[in-house]
Amino acid sequence: MDLGTASVLIFVKGKGIVLREPSVVALDKNTGRLLKVGDEAQKMLGRTPGNIVAIRPLREGVISDYDMTERMIREFLKKLTGFRLFKPRLIICVPSGITEVEERAVIDAGIQAGARRVYLIEEPVAAAIGAGIDIAKPDGHMVVDIGGGTSDIAVISLSGIVESASIKVAGDLFDESVVKYIRRKHNVLIGDRTAEELKIRIGCVYPREEELEAEVKGRDLMTGLPRVFKVSSSEMIEAFEEVSSRIVEAIHSVLERTPPELVADISTNGITMTGGGSLVYGFDKLIQEKTGIETHVADDAISCVAYGTGKSLDWIADMQDGTMNLSRRKQMN
Repeated sequence: MDLGTASVLIFVKGKGIVLREPSVVALDKNTGRLLKVGDEAQKMLGRTPGNIVAIRPLREGVISDYDMTERMIREFLKKLTGFRLFKPRLIICVPSGITEVEERAVIDAGIQAGARRVYLIEEPVAAAIGAGIDIAKPDGHMVVDIGGGTSDIAVISLSGIVESASIKVAGDLFDESVVKYIRRKHNVLIGDRTAEELKIRIGCVYPREEELEAEVKGRDLMTGLPRVFKVSSSEMIEAFEEVSSRIVEAIHSVLERTPPELVADISTNGITMTGGGSLVYGFDKLIQEKTGIETHVADDAISCVAYGTGKSLDWIADMQDGTMNLSRRKQMN
């Protein structure tokens, strides 16, 4: 299970990715009853009446609302297994910078949601496996996984993480920067969903070959009335500048701490980008320009972590002693 800030992907052995839904839960505030999860709850964001709240129980890659996360995982598992006569073993992805307390919360949420055992795998390792990198070789590879809540940068060799950084700068912050930019520049307030649509349609961190424009609808802060105007892709570069430069700085700092032999390997093998945030136009070009190392976006970048987690199911028997750096502890019944 790729338990992400923005979406949850579940891979079942022998079937592939069987579920891909937003990490959103809608509940009745008065009764505490769970109304919807996933896609149906996502449609309610920003549109609910007073007694219904649509929330995202994960923030910046970790659990912010334990109870809601556990209920969300339970609903997703129920969708897949129906009437559960068996309890599945579950591998869940976590950011590389996770604390022991946050780690414990993920394990407990999985067990409470109906799993027999829960194992953890660090996101960059899963992303590397999913991108088709042979992590077992004594050969340095750098993976940059930009998700919804966190960006994980790691240098991997011999099935383990040599150097890594996990920063809370990722897709959600791109959306926030669009909202702030349009408020500052155009004096118009737009919602998070509109910001995300703009990011996907015309967002870029490197100049495009031809300028793109998109129509935006929002609320004029002077008059309080609806207003329609156009935003260009070069404005998006301006909006994203601070966020993208923080990710590039994190990549620099990981490279500075990496042993020289592995840096030499990385300059040969290049940098692999995964996660939804890596699909922002020109991110690979920007990193290549700033580091001088060839950078490419993995095929099906959004699903890499889920595929990698799925492939790691083959090694589940070896995962008690932190073998292959896939898990730091084994969760017993």
